[in-house]
Amino acid sequence: MSFKSWREDIHSMMRRDPAARSAFEFVLCYPGFHAALIHRVAGFAWRRGFHIFGRLMSHLGRMLTGIEIHPGAQIGRRLFIDHGMGVVIGETTVIGDDVTLYQGVTLGGTSWNKGKRHPTLADGVIVGAGAKVLGPITVGAGARIGSNAVVVSDVGEASTVVGVPARAVLPRDDDKAKEFCAYAAPSRDLPDPVARAIEGVCEEVRALNARIAELEGRLKDSEASVVPVEFEAETAADPEKPRRAASAGKS
Repeated sequence: MSFKSWREDIHSMMRRDPAARSAFEFVLCYPGFHAALIHRVAGFAWRRGFHIFGRLMSHLGRMLTGIEIHPGAQIGRRLFIDHGMGVVIGETTVIGDDVTLYQGVTLGGTSWNKGKRHPTLADGVIVGAGAKVLGPITVGAGARIGSNAVVVSDVGEASTVVGVPARAVLPRDDDKAKEFCAYAAPSRDLPDPVARAIEGVCEEVRALNARIAELEGRLKDSEASVVPVEFEAETAADPEKPRRAASAGKS
């Protein structure tokens, strides 16, 4: 935990937040920066077997910043937690370099097992406000998770996922993955995967209705052309058959 790493963190975070006016303001007023510093102390103690002290430091950091980071979590360089209130990072979470988390993000576990039960975030991942990334899944490098998404399965590299449960809405784009995107929202016109699925079903229904109408038309045409021919053939063979059928209908 050197001054050089502090300076690196500050400059990296300031590049991702246009509201930051100076490094001095950042050091004094940004809870994400404070939480990262406290976690370094807590993690150092945790790795050396001082678990109670590590948890105590983690608890202190939660009280001061509203950000809860378990001292057992492995966090890379230049983590930026913007706003920060309500962020929860579980014990077996692994976070790569240059990851950005917004307020309300949960990196949680879905099992009571002692082993790996929290997610792994590769380098450059952006997780929007309120998103939940749950279970021992992997989020690929450069991926973006939209606000309030619930992610329960692996996310590919450089892809964008939204929704509950989260689904990919934009394909892999390595060029855009290198660009910072606030709140993991690369476009105002992100496609809605649910609406897209419903629209696909409606298109199928319209196609089926058109096909049914076509078959019904063909059936009517075939009835109109076949039935009279059969009737005329039967009448020629037995001229009295129509009269008998009419009298049978009256009786």
